[in-house]
Amino acid sequence: MKKILTQAAKLGNATTRALFWNERDKSAFLYEGSHWKRGVVGGSYEYLKDQGVGGRNIDARAHYFYMATFNSPAMVWQLIGKGSQYAWGYLDENGDYLDGGNNYKLNIPKNAPAEKFLSIVVYNRQTRSQLQTSQSFPSKNNKRDKLLFNKDGSFDIYFGPKAPAGKEAYWIETIPEKGWFCLLRLCSPTQEWYDKTWRPGEIENVQDTNMIHRNNKYMKVKNES
Repeated sequence: MKKILTQAAKLGNATTRALFWNERDKSAFLYEGSHWKRGVVGGSYEYLKDQGVGGRNIDARAHYFYMATFNSPAMVWQLIGKGSQYAWGYLDENGDYLDGGNNYKLNIPKNAPAEKFLSIVVYNRQTRSQLQTSQSFPSKNNKRDKLLFNKDGSFDIYFGPKAPAGKEAYWIETIPEKGWFCLLRLCSPTQEWYDKTWRPGEIENVQDTNMIHRNNKYMKVKNES
C-alpha cells in the first residue's frame, strides 16, 4: 500500500503540473489573443460545470490548488471597489515560458482599475512561492513604489537577472535557470476590470537591455532575429 500511495503521489503531481503549465482550455485565458490567465478557471469557486448540472471541473480545481492554498467565493464575485481580482502570467507575448535568464518588459496602461493598489509579484515555478532573490520583495506596487510614468500615463516593469541601465527602481530580479510566473493583483477593482475596457500589456521578451524601448532600431533587430 505504501508503494502504491507513493507512486500515486508522483503521478498526481505530474498530472497536475501538466494541467497547470500546458493549458488546453482556451476559456482559461482572460482575453482573446492574450496569455494572461484567469484567477479561477471556469468562474466557479466550487468548480461546478453549468451550476452543477455538468458535475465538477476536476481539472480546474487541481489547477487552482496547485498554485494557491486557499479558496474564497469572493474570487469569482464582481465586487466593484471591494476585494481583489487576479490574473497570472507564465508565457511571454510569443507563447514561450518565462525564463529567469531572459529580460522582459511589461507595460501597465494608465488608469489601472484598482482603487487601492495594483501589484505585480514574481513566483518560483517549482515551489509556487515568491521567488527568492537579492531584493527584499520580488514585486512592484503602483502605490508603494516610486514608478516612472510614461507620457501616455502608463508605466513599465522590467524583469531579468540584471537591471537595465537607469531602470533599477522599476526592475524585478529573476534567477537564471529558474522558471518564473507572475501574479497581477488589483485591490478594490473597478468596473473597467470586469468589462475589460482596461487590460494589461503582454510580457515582452527583450533580448538586449540596451534596446528596452520599442524604437525603430529595436524593432528592426527583433524582426530580423
